[in-house]
Amino acid sequence: MSSFPVYSFDNAIVRQPPASVTHGLRAEDRGAPTHDGVNAEHRLYIEALQSAGVAVEVLPALEEFPDCLFVEDPALVFPEGAILLRPGAQSRFGETAAIEPILRRRFGKVLSLPGPGFADGGDVLVTPGKVMIGLSDRTTREGAQALIGVLAELGRIGVIVTTPPGVLHFKSDCSLLDEQTMLSTARLAASGVFEGLRVLLTPDGEEGAANALRVNERVFVGADFPRTAAMLEAEGYSVVRLPTSQIAKIDAGLSCMSLRWHS
Repeated sequence: MSSFPVYSFDNAIVRQPPASVTHGLRAEDRGAPTHDGVNAEHRLYIEALQSAGVAVEVLPALEEFPDCLFVEDPALVFPEGAILLRPGAQSRFGETAAIEPILRRRFGKVLSLPGPGFADGGDVLVTPGKVMIGLSDRTTREGAQALIGVLAELGRIGVIVTTPPGVLHFKSDCSLLDEQTMLSTARLAASGVFEGLRVLLTPDGEEGAANALRVNERVFVGADFPRTAAMLEAEGYSVVRLPTSQIAKIDAGLSCMSLRWHS
């Protein structure tokens, strides 16, 4: 296992939003995003990664896959290697094959999730001691159990946790702030999954802020969540506010738009 903190990154892969992103999956209809709007948020996201010291490879859009910019769902990456996943939404099945050649070029070891279960990267949270795999509508128990076996091949310990009802992905409701601290919604924290860790709760009405992203010395937070950003700044974190109102319309957040690792 790498000696770097799990939030230490020097490389990332992102994918340009396709024009078809306006037809992206959504659990709740809050209106469609605009292509220009998603592009603008994506561009600022790339700039924030670069400013944090990350080299970013930008892949071309895939028009046949409206959700393809959310590259974290079809794969996982670690310093030890990459894992090709099997997304739980049928419209995204082909995204894994599309990203496989890139991962084989960038990593010496690329493993595949054995079938027939499903696992989305949005349900996978890497912490210093273990990799938490949340069960959801997109990640099945069979897929999670298979992922535990693949993680072991990379020297990682996987554990299965339960995602509260109505939550699309495990990381929709939580993120790692440092090696001892989680940012979480009250409903997820109440489940007890973060026992032994310090937990900061998102303020009422800002539950969407839980999908923050720690990148080196910075914490990316959605710009629509000022109370969460202020709370984290008061705790001593260096906060970067990024617009997410467009991607939020297709159930997305900050973690899902990149694959990040330390080489």
